[in-house]
Amino acid sequence: MTRYPRWKFFLLLAALVVCGLYALPNLYPDAPAIQISHADAGGEVSEMSRQRVLSALDSAGLQHGPGETVGTSLLVRLSDTEAQLRARELAVDTLGDNYVVALNLAETTPQWLRAIGASPMNLGLDLRGGVHFLLQVDMDAVITSRMEASAGSAKLTLRDAGVRYRSVDVDGTTLTVTFADQVAADASRAPLRQALNQFTMKPAGDSPATVLVLNDSALKEMQDYAVDQNRTALNKRVNELGVAEAVVQRQGSDRIVVQLPGIQDASQARRILGRTATLEFRLVDNSVSSARLRTGIAPPGLEFFPFKGQEGRIVALNKSKIATGDQVIDARMGFDQQSGSPEVNVTLDADGAKRMQRITGKNVGNPMGVLFIETKTDVEKVEGDDGKLVDKIISSTDKYVINVATIQDTLGSRFRITGLDNPAEASELALLLRAGSLAAPVSIVEERTVGPSLGAENIEAGLKSMALGLALVLVFMVVWYKLFGLIANVALLGNLIIIVGIMSLIPGATMTLPGIAGIVLTVGMAVDANVLIFERIKEDLRRGLNPRQAIEEGYARAFTTILDANITTLIVAVILFAAGTGSVQGFAVTLFIGILTSMFTAIIGTRSMAELVYGRGARAPAKLSI
Repeated sequence: MTRYPRWKFFLLLAALVVCGLYALPNLYPDAPAIQISHADAGGEVSEMSRQRVLSALDSAGLQHGPGETVGTSLLVRLSDTEAQLRARELAVDTLGDNYVVALNLAETTPQWLRAIGASPMNLGLDLRGGVHFLLQVDMDAVITSRMEASAGSAKLTLRDAGVRYRSVDVDGTTLTVTFADQVAADASRAPLRQALNQFTMKPAGDSPATVLVLNDSALKEMQDYAVDQNRTALNKRVNELGVAEAVVQRQGSDRIVVQLPGIQDASQARRILGRTATLEFRLVDNSVSSARLRTGIAPPGLEFFPFKGQEGRIVALNKSKIATGDQVIDARMGFDQQSGSPEVNVTLDADGAKRMQRITGKNVGNPMGVLFIETKTDVEKVEGDDGKLVDKIISSTDKYVINVATIQDTLGSRFRITGLDNPAEASELALLLRAGSLAAPVSIVEERTVGPSLGAENIEAGLKSMALGLALVLVFMVVWYKLFGLIANVALLGNLIIIVGIMSLIPGATMTLPGIAGIVLTVGMAVDANVLIFERIKEDLRRGLNPRQAIEEGYARAFTTILDANITTLIVAVILFAAGTGSVQGFAVTLFIGILTSMFTAIIGTRSMAELVYGRGARAPAKLSI
C-alpha cells in the first residue's frame, strides 16, 4: 500500500462537510415579503400597527406569515409576488405616511442551519431583481459649505490674535479679509497662514486686505471626502432602514451607485434614499423676545427654528456653526451615572473638536442647540405633455431643533448631549448623528428597475450553461479516462460544493451573473489539473512502472506544472479585482476561489480517491482503468 498521509483524507472530508453544510441554504429559495419600517430613523413598529397590518391582510384573504421583528422593522412573508404587491398596497393604506413599506425577499433557511451561521449567498441586482440608482454629489454645495466654515475660522483666528477686521467675504474658492489699514492686514497674515494652511495667500493690490485661495490639492481632498462621506452615510442609512444586501459604491469623481436588491418599488426606494439628514451644532440666543419670535422675522446673524415635539416653541440660533454632522466620528446612547437620565456621547474629528473647544470655552453657561436638517424625496403622479401620467420627483427639507442643553464646561472631541426625554429619543439622536449626516446634497441622475422575472431568467440561464458545461466535461472524462475520469468527475462535483460553501461563508460576497460565468469557467478549468496528472500516469505506465509507482510519480511530477499554470491565472484574478469594479470584481472573486478549490480537489481529492481504490490490499493492482 502506498504511504499517503491520513491527515489529507481527514482534511478533504472536513472541507466537504463544512462547505456542504454552508452551501445547503442555497437550496432554499427566498420568499416574497414586505418590510415595514418607521418613517423616523430609530423608530420601531408598534404592536398596534403590527396587528392593524395583519388584520388588513386577513380581511383581504391573503396568506401570510405571523410577522417577524428584524431589528426595528416588521417583516411579513407572503405566498407569492402577486400577494406581495397587494400586501404592500394594503399596508400603505393602513399605516399612512408614518411608515415605509418596502418589497423585499425573506430567507427560508431552516433554523438549525441559521443556528450555525449558515445563510445563502447574497444575490446581486441582476439575479435577484431590484432598483439601481446613480446619484450625483453637489460639489458646489461642498465648496460653499467648507468656505463658509473657513470664513468662520478666519474670524475666530483674528479675534484671538487681537486683529480688527472689517469683513470676511467668500467668492468661490477665494477668501478675502478686508481691514481698516495696511498695518492690520500685515498683522493678520501670520495667524491666518497658520490657521488656514490649506489656503495660499495672494497679493491684494493696493487695498488693505488679505486674499486666500484654496489649494487644488485641498479642493480635491475636500471633494473626495464629500463623496466618500456621502457613500458611507447612504450605506448606513439604507442598512438602518432594513434594506438587505444593498450595494453602495463610488463611481467616478462625484457619483455614487446604489443598488437595492429585492426592492421592486422605485418610488419607495427613492424615499429611502431621500431620507438623508445632517446636523448642526449652534449657539442659542435667548435675548430675543417672545414677541419677536412669533413674528418669524429673525434679526441679522440669527435664524428661527421650531423645536421638535413642543408645538409653538421657537428657538433662535446663531447662523455661525460650531460643528456639523459630517464631523461626528461616533455617537452612542448612554445614561448619566448620577441621575440615570438618557444621554448621547458624541465624538468629533480633529477639526470639529478644535472649533468646539474654542467656541464653548468662551460660552460656558450659555445654551447650545442641535439643529436637525432632513431632506425628503417623494414621487407624485402628474400629467405629462402627452397626457399620460408620469412620475415627478418632489424634494422637501425640514429643519427643526431636536435638543437644547446648557454648556457646563469647555467641550472638546468628546462631550455629552443631555436633556433628552427618554431612551428612545436618545437612541434615535445617536443613530442620526452616527449614520444620518451627509457632507453634501445628492440628486438622482439615473434610475433602473430590474424585475424579479428577469433575475430568475438570469439564474436559469446561468444554471443551464453550468449544467451543460458540466455534463460535457463529465462525459468526456469518463469516456477518455474511464475509472480515473469518474474519480475526476466526483472531485469536480465536490469542487462546486466547496465553491458555493466558501461564497456563502464570505461576509459581504455577492453572486452576480459575471460570478456565475466565473464558476462556469472554473468548471472547465477544474479538469485541467486532472488531465495533466492522468497523462503523466499513462506516460509512466508506458515507461514500464507498476500501477502504484505510476500513481506516485504522476502526481509528484505534475504538481509543479499545475502550480505554475494556476499561479499565473491567480495573478490575473487579483489584478482584475484590484483594477475592476462591480461585475468585473464579481467575476474575479469566483475565478480566484474556483482556481484554489480546483487545485485542492485535483491534487488532494482525486489522489485520496485513487488511494482508496488502488492503495488497499497487500498486492499491487495489475492494471489501472485509465
